[in-house]
Amino acid sequence: MLDAMKLPEYARWSGSYYNEGVRPGNGFDKPNEECGVFGVYGHREAAHLCYYGLHALQHRGQESAGICVSDGSEFHYHRGMGLVKEVFDNDKLLALSGPVAIAHVRYSTAGESKLANAQPLVFKYREGDLAVATNGNIVNAPDIRSRLERQGSIFQTSSDTEVVAHLIARSQHDDIVDAVKESLVTLNGAYAFLFLTNDKLIAARDPHGLRPFVLGKLGGAWVFASETCAFDAIGAEYVRDIEPGELLVLDRDGMKEDRFAAPAKRAVCAMEYIYFSRPDSDIDAVNVHAARKRMGRKLAMESFVDADVVTGVPDSSISAAIGFAEQTGIPYELGLIKNRYTGRTFIQPSQELREQGVKMKLSAVRKVVEGKRVVMIDDSIVRGTTSLRIVNLLREAGAKEVHVRISSPPFKNPCFYGIDTPNRKELIASQKSIEEIRKAINADSLYFLSKEGLIESIGGLDGAGEGGHCTACFDNLYPTPVPDEEAAACGGCD
Repeated sequence: MLDAMKLPEYARWSGSYYNEGVRPGNGFDKPNEECGVFGVYGHREAAHLCYYGLHALQHRGQESAGICVSDGSEFHYHRGMGLVKEVFDNDKLLALSGPVAIAHVRYSTAGESKLANAQPLVFKYREGDLAVATNGNIVNAPDIRSRLERQGSIFQTSSDTEVVAHLIARSQHDDIVDAVKESLVTLNGAYAFLFLTNDKLIAARDPHGLRPFVLGKLGGAWVFASETCAFDAIGAEYVRDIEPGELLVLDRDGMKEDRFAAPAKRAVCAMEYIYFSRPDSDIDAVNVHAARKRMGRKLAMESFVDADVVTGVPDSSISAAIGFAEQTGIPYELGLIKNRYTGRTFIQPSQELREQGVKMKLSAVRKVVEGKRVVMIDDSIVRGTTSLRIVNLLREAGAKEVHVRISSPPFKNPCFYGIDTPNRKELIASQKSIEEIRKAINADSLYFLSKEGLIESIGGLDGAGEGGHCTACFDNLYPTPVPDEEAAACGGCD
């Protein structure tokens, strides 16, 4: 029996590097994470595998965690608020018996932060039990929800995932696969879905492939995850990415490859490569760490500056900083150190202490930056408040100059596909010129990677470029219709 409280050697990296409960969006001025899904079909310790998988995906959501298992006749499930290690212990996992399971870590983008919205959501309907877990966001969920409520549906949560369950329950199809297909074609947005019944596991990815979703194998069992790093945590073999518009059905007869929609214009989220995914993950066969290094190299080519040291804002900017340093020949140093034990929240009794919050999460290494011309690499600037604090942190440690280089284009537009971002009026790049941003963050110089440089750095996709990735947060070109009046008024949707 696997001991869920003792991570194996190959899983420790996930706990030490990314998953100490430090949410980048809490205390750092970054877009907040999405969610992570994990599924197992055909393994006698499915719940324990889900625990390891969720631990590896913890960076994608730290508000709640849940696992639902089917033993072939009934569900066993547990959900809770907090980190995976806080929600589950060995006794809880042992109670989740069965060979098929789906699991979820959540950061709320649609729906309140409360236990009722923790996933997997579990329902009773005419054909039996149904559990649903998803990563992403259904853009037209409010409209569908309003229509269903007028028709008599009563919702128990504020999560848009429940909308899909209602669509399935109201379908005229008795076959669950047909009901799922019928429901999915009405959705507009980004999603990676796992559906669990008493005897089936169904996986589906949105027609644009906006959210990452991968299929793996562990012995005779099939596994699903939002990122390949979860497969490494359980020793599974990556098989392939689930295709946009694809629907996979697993039951006693094996795995059936099906579709609910034809592939649409490919639009893999560029922010997965820039910031969200772990560097040891591969998305569409492109390693995230390698892509970030290329972003740093390209950034150096576009915006060389004479300096003494290069440093990155931990953790997601380290790879780009290494690439920048290698391209320029300027030494890379750990000029900024993250405190990994501050937790998800900390006491901030006054505005003055709130302003000092970044110092609890980051420290400048004085002996590295003192008297030096520093190039500070970061992956994005959202509101600009934290960038100012980090620049000032380096200056207080004695940096002579601070040149800021950002390994993505200016973040100008909100996301509607599962990433929690401020509205356009709060995004500094939407309100200020680059020179105005430079002054606002107290930098000696500032440069953002070009969109062309970003796409070239990611590479790897067939049709990469104007059709391969979603870059709406940079260029306002949303791959689906969006409800935001500001975005629609720009004519960016296609």
